[in-house]
Amino acid sequence: MDTYKIILEAHSGIAYVALLTIAIAVINSIIGISAKNEFKPKDRRIALFALIATHIQFVFGLILYFVSPNGLAKIKAVGMGGMQAYDRLLALEHPLVNLIAIALITVGWSSHKRADENKKFKKIAVFYALGLILLLSRIPWQTWIG
Repeated sequence: MDTYKIILEAHSGIAYVALLTIAIAVINSIIGISAKNEFKPKDRRIALFALIATHIQFVFGLILYFVSPNGLAKIKAVGMGGMQAYDRLLALEHPLVNLIAIALITVGWSSHKRADENKKFKKIAVFYALGLILLLSRIPWQTWIG
């Protein structure tokens, strides 16, 4: 198996972990808000695992962008005007929107650390949920589950 295929498989596999941990962090935070729970080390770890998973996913995605024929190589080969919708999704929309999503998740993590105790869950819930929605919106579903 060549390097491209290995990185592609890793990127796809880690995506399950990243999406699951983000969803768990969002659900945990919503439960924490509704139950008016204290933000405990367990809650911090859940949010941290989601952050780490998304950053690992980002690293594999960034490598993939440069070694894949569907990333930067596609833009160089046909230009932005020559791409079909699916090509544009893989080469531009997926990486750009996912970068924004990961930035939002990172902002949620950073801002929860400075937030008052009663707003920590809210910071995680809002920013991680926005990130999750963006990630889900730009997954190339026909390739990923097909």
